[in-house]
Amino acid sequence: MTTEVASGAVVYRVQNGQPEYLLLKSATSDFWGFPKGHVEGDEKLAETAVREIREETQLHVSLDTHYHDELKYELPNGNHKEVHLFISEVPADSLITKQDVEISDYGWFNEAQAVDRLTYDNLKQLMKRANQYISAKIAAG
Repeated sequence: MTTEVASGAVVYRVQNGQPEYLLLKSATSDFWGFPKGHVEGDEKLAETAVREIREETQLHVSLDTHYHDELKYELPNGNHKEVHLFISEVPADSLITKQDVEISDYGWFNEAQAVDRLTYDNLKQLMKRANQYISAKIAAG
């Protein structure tokens, strides 16, 4: 059995003291999720996350690697998948240029909207965990 490994980030900006989260919609399905992609070669997880975010959105990000969450699940073909997610804050006025081949739409959402928009329950739970961390970080200044 093969294990696919992907890495990305919960990308957020702060508007009026509140976090807004960047979600991307797949061009090939109705899937909404976080910017992420497969690890290439001997890349480290953080390197993959930065590269994938740049490729999918044209954002140049720095990661908060103090936060790391991981999802593990089985794919329909029987393979296993591990998705590693970090956190990245971007300036509120950041401009997104989506990669049209893989991404059909994107948006900035508050936590409740993001949880509603995310396709899978494991992503919804991860969003709630990330929001707790980010909200505490914003409150601490």
